[in-house]
Amino acid sequence: MRHPIILSLCLASTVMLAGCEDPQDQDVDRAFQGVNVIDESNLNDVMLNVADPNEAVSYFQRATAEKPDRIDLQRGLAQSLVRAQRSTEAVSAWKKVVEHAEASNDDRVDFADALIRNNDWDRADAVLDGIPPTFETFKRYRLEAMIADSQQEWSKADSFYETAIGLTTRPAGVMNNWGYSKLTRGDFAAAERLFSDAIRQDSSLFTAKNNLVLARGAQKKYALPVIPTTQEERAQLLYTLGLSAVKQGDTEIGKGLLRDAVDTHPQHFEAAVRSLRALEGNVTN
Repeated sequence: MRHPIILSLCLASTVMLAGCEDPQDQDVDRAFQGVNVIDESNLNDVMLNVADPNEAVSYFQRATAEKPDRIDLQRGLAQSLVRAQRSTEAVSAWKKVVEHAEASNDDRVDFADALIRNNDWDRADAVLDGIPPTFETFKRYRLEAMIADSQQEWSKADSFYETAIGLTTRPAGVMNNWGYSKLTRGDFAAAERLFSDAIRQDSSLFTAKNNLVLARGAQKKYALPVIPTTQEERAQLLYTLGLSAVKQGDTEIGKGLLRDAVDTHPQHFEAAVRSLRALEGNVTN
């Protein structure tokens, strides 16, 4: 008689233990899953912002292969391809993102950006046109301005650039782009003002410094503007200004500026030396 009783007690104990352990085990599993999600999220951020772009591409390719429905991983792959300057692949990756059920208007703007990087301006324009006009972001207006520039719709471009500047706390890059737009139109004075504004916002932006010199040279202003520069930057700007002077027909001024560039550069300035020799050779001949 004891055996059935003992067996019944054992079975009851097993059931009770199972009932007690399951919730705890499930809590532990959930806790570990939470840790894994946090770790994965941090790793994704590292890959997007710090890692070598091609390493990030490989990471997100593996991740999307394992979890093909995750839009965050698809987005990470697309962003990594843009960082790696693999434009054709980036367009395909962003196309997949915007076709996802959870795609956002930000994703569509990023898709347009990838298309522009791949020189597909008309398609980028169509993508932006499909986004509601109420969706107003800095990146959207910056891209709209660039597209308007490419179509020589100057009034629209100016309006978009102005709006974009109002939507960012770091407008230097947009000011430089807007200034370059003015430069290509032949509005050199407006270009000079915009490049100067860009440098005031970000004194490390050498492209704006070089563009400023081009705008001044086009107006036959051959003195370097008062802007912060390193010695090497100053030599490079003198070189740009010298070539601009030669282009304007002021050859002797250009030669003097090229000599200054050679003397200013902390190392051997081969490009300036070659240009100067070519000019002096032409004069001799």
